[in-house]
Amino acid sequence: MGDEAKELVLKEVDRELLTNLLAQGKRMDERGLNDYRQVKVTKGVLSTAEGSALAQIGDSKVLCGVKYGEMTPFPDRPTEGVFMVMAEFLPLASPTFEPGPPSPYSIELARVVDRGIRSAEVIDTASMFIEEGKVLAIFIDLYVMDHGGNLTDTAALAAAAALSDTKVPKVVDGKIVRGDYVGPLKMPDKPVTSTFIKVGDKILLDPLRSEEHAADCQLTVGTIDGRVVCMQKSGAGSMKKSEVMECVDVALAKGKELRSYI
Repeated sequence: MGDEAKELVLKEVDRELLTNLLAQGKRMDERGLNDYRQVKVTKGVLSTAEGSALAQIGDSKVLCGVKYGEMTPFPDRPTEGVFMVMAEFLPLASPTFEPGPPSPYSIELARVVDRGIRSAEVIDTASMFIEEGKVLAIFIDLYVMDHGGNLTDTAALAAAAALSDTKVPKVVDGKIVRGDYVGPLKMPDKPVTSTFIKVGDKILLDPLRSEEHAADCQLTVGTIDGRVVCMQKSGAGSMKKSEVMECVDVALAKGKELRSYI
């Protein structure tokens, strides 16, 4: 049996197990449907970066490093700096991760985290102008260290924590002076995400990897304090309007919980 066939069999087994547990009002690790696993955030873990953090939700771990650079601005925004989010799935994090070009999953993870930060408008790109044809760029690099499910929320939390740890480098004669800083990066809020899956008629927050195998669909809700900034749905299944609004209410409450760890 090939790896793809084994993966399909595993998904069917996980779905049957989870469906039976949910019928009894339980889930695989006995948490409540709207409970996060244990959350831990450690900032300042990389001395060579302008900002860094290691976020852990359950068994999932994502390391984030923030670096500044200089680059040519985009033609439609010639006086604004830029920021980019990239994600790398290290092979040591999961048997399903392989070395090589970015996978569609890693690209999607980076896009969702980027969308949350961009939609929240927490980075003042106008303040990153250096001179005509040159602006500051912020590179947000995510490294998945361990995959235990719900990488999206873990990565978004790591990015928000790393940005809150970031120092703005000094610029002299149009060039960054490494190791010399003008102060911390000013952020009015910390964007985080809360991810849900739907299995049958049940909705679960912070899915385990095995629970993700059983999902009909997935919904990620990005929030800042008191406001939704983005949503991302994946999977072939659907959600009712009432179910989406329930997820929004939970995400707003759980967002405060996640930000308390930063």
